[in-house]
Amino acid sequence: MLSGMPIGYAQDAARKILKKVPVQYPLVLKMKGIGGTVRLKVFIKPDGSVRDTEVLGGSAILAESAQKSVSQWKFSPGSSETTMEVSVVFDPAAKPES
Repeated sequence: MLSGMPIGYAQDAARKILKKVPVQYPLVLKMKGIGGTVRLKVFIKPDGSVRDTEVLGGSAILAESAQKSVSQWKFSPGSSETTMEVSVVFDPAAKPES
């Protein structure tokens, strides 16, 4: 299953995720059973768009796909720029989301 869950649901109470862009699981990696979790620090602008992402840990080979997806997410607006930590899980055994 592909998911992007804030770690420990530790997102700023005022910064809810409004739109998630599905993560593109590289097919060759999925077919080879390569999975893992990528942890990202997400920098969210006051308007709710993502300014930047930084890889904190996890599978380096999956990090680019995670960053491409999360950088397109949309959060609720806030009074200032905030950051949050997000984990994106790549599970080769999961069924594709429909």
